[in-house]
Parts: sequence; C-alpha cells; structure tokens
Amino acid sequence: MRPRFLHPALAVILVCAFSGCGRQQPPSETSSAPVFTVDPSTAGSITGTVVFDGPPPVLRPIDMDSAPACAKANSSPVLSPEVVLGGNGSLANVVVFVKSGLENYRFETPKEPVVLDQKGCMYEPHIVALMANQRLEIRNDDPTIHNVHSMPAVNDGWNKAQRAGSAPLETSFSHPELAIPFMCNVHPWMRSFVFVFSHPYFAVTSASGAFSLLGLPPGVYTIEAWQEKYGVQDQRVTLAPRESKTLSFTFHAPSHASS
Repeated sequence: MRPRFLHPALAVILVCAFSGCGRQQPPSETSSAPVFTVDPSTAGSITGTVVFDGPPPVLRPIDMDSAPACAKANSSPVLSPEVVLGGNGSLANVVVFVKSGLENYRFETPKEPVVLDQKGCMYEPHIVALMANQRLEIRNDDPTIHNVHSMPAVNDGWNKAQRAGSAPLETSFSHPELAIPFMCNVHPWMRSFVFVFSHPYFAVTSASGAFSLLGLPPGVYTIEAWQEKYGVQDQRVTLAPRESKTLSFTFHAPSHASS
C-alpha cells in the first residue's frame, strides 16, 4: 500500500496545535545547580538615581472628550505618563532591577498584593512591579466601566470588564516577564506596564528619580534600567559582602526630540 502523506498546510496546523506555534514559551525552571538563600549578615545594597539629559519632550494633553465621565473626573488636562520629570531632571517611572546574577537564588513570594488602580480614567501607577505568583489587585475608582486587558507574551493573557463600584479583580503571573502591557478597550489612552520578577530586587523610580536595591547577596550583577520611551541601559556591578554601591543612569533626549 502506498503511504499517505499529510497536506503541508494540515501538517503545520497539527504541529501548532500540539506545540503552541507563535507563542513565546516560559523559561525552563529546572536546573541542576545548587540553590542558595540570602545570608543577611553578608548582604549589601545598590542605590542611585535616574536622570534625563536634554530638552524634555512636548507631551500633548490626552483627549477624553469622547468619554464625558472621564473628562469630568479630571479638573485639569492630563498629560501622557510616558515621560515624567521631577526636579533637576530626575526621571520617574523607570524600572531598575537585577537583570542577571541571581540565577541560583530562590525567594519567597510576598503575601501582600500589589495594587493597580483606575482613577480619572488613567492607570495608577503607570508602572507596576511585583514577583511571580504575587497577587495583583486591580481596582476601579471611576464612575464608569473599564475593560482591563492584559497582553503578556509568556504568561496567560485575559480581558475582563470592571464596572464602577465592583469588587477588585485579582490575578497573578506564574512566570517572570518584563513590560506586560495593560490597556482599557473602552478608553484606549489608558495604558500601564506590569513587570514580573523571580526575585525582590527591583524598584520603580518616583519623581525623585531615586532607587534602592537592598539586601543583595555579594556577587557580580547586571543592573538594568528600563524607560518606556528611551529604552534600556545596563551596568555591571561587583558587590562585596556588606558593601554599598551607588549607580546613576542618564537617559538622553534624541537630537530630534519631539512628542
């Protein structure tokens, strides 16, 4: 009997059905390397600031006229949180974290949730950071419905309506993943980014531009600073037992700076 062959298109469909084509797979968590915990007596710290150099971008007010409840909820124009500057050029909403150097350490998941709120038809805070499997509590303090839509590449995404006055939505992410976009399908200008880490050594800068990574075990680390508009910067740091080091990151405006 002549062997039967699948049509190429059907073969691709079957392979994708079983292997998950087109979806980024979560990183493997199996390793034969020894697992360590942090010894507080030898732990150190890395602190510093993030600043912006150059003319600030011109950010136009967000047009909320299509949603009267949102326009009414804000007494003054709302600017995009994409670039938020403080005094002396300090830069807010920058995520600073240990990118590498903790691969053989394991950490407990915090029991308290991290809160993402919706106020004045904006996400607050604009940048959220938490650990894998830590609860994320999403609240709606607005007098209107929102549609919370997460769009991860590694974790499972979801899309849920949240009416005014309803109970908070709760979720968590099983795998580390950077810059998961959150949006509202009802109000398309609403956007937030959620960062999920396997360790607790991360910070989101406020208007002061300051960050602190405390209780780090001695080691060699890559520290990364992520900014929504201007990309990422990395610095290599060697931390001795009980040592404290200071870093600074400077993001520069492009020569053709515009909105």
